[in-house]
Amino acid sequence: MDVCIDCSKEVIETKRLILRGWKEEDIKDMFEYASVKGVGEMAGWKHHETIEETHKIISDFISEKNVFAIVCKENEKVIGSLGLHHSRLNDNEIYKNMKIKEIGYVLSKDYWGKGLMPEAVKAVIAFCFEKHSLEALTIQHGSTNSQSEKVIKKCGFTLMEKGRNFSQFLQTYGDEMKYILLRDQ
Repeated sequence: MDVCIDCSKEVIETKRLILRGWKEEDIKDMFEYASVKGVGEMAGWKHHETIEETHKIISDFISEKNVFAIVCKENEKVIGSLGLHHSRLNDNEIYKNMKIKEIGYVLSKDYWGKGLMPEAVKAVIAFCFEKHSLEALTIQHGSTNSQSEKVIKKCGFTLMEKGRNFSQFLQTYGDEMKYILLRDQ
């Protein structure tokens, strides 16, 4: 069962990060990380080539209200995003009556390897299970994205299946790994 979680009205704070709703003034920070080749591609989308692309994405995030901006406390810069999306399991007969969301994220390449994404994901897991009583979270990564695989495993997700996926944004097929985390785990 898909549930609505309005990220625009929430603030989650960790030791090094603030997760909050997006603002129009975040455009420069997002373009800085989203225009770097390889960053978006790891998450299944093409890196931004123009500031107009970034503006459209931020406008979508603001109107859809399902994606947090990840802000580094040290410099108050937006360094990534973490979204709560419709999970494919919402359409699965076995899971259709469970409250489930899918996590998706991206992080500026300048901040990779510092443990920031596991910190953000763990905070969102607690937020989803404790505040919104979700019963499960799903997440996935492309088979070549070993960084996301490490984050997912650090956060306690269990591999459900391996599959093949077509990326609309990249216009390519690729192998993907799908994971689940049950609240009771």
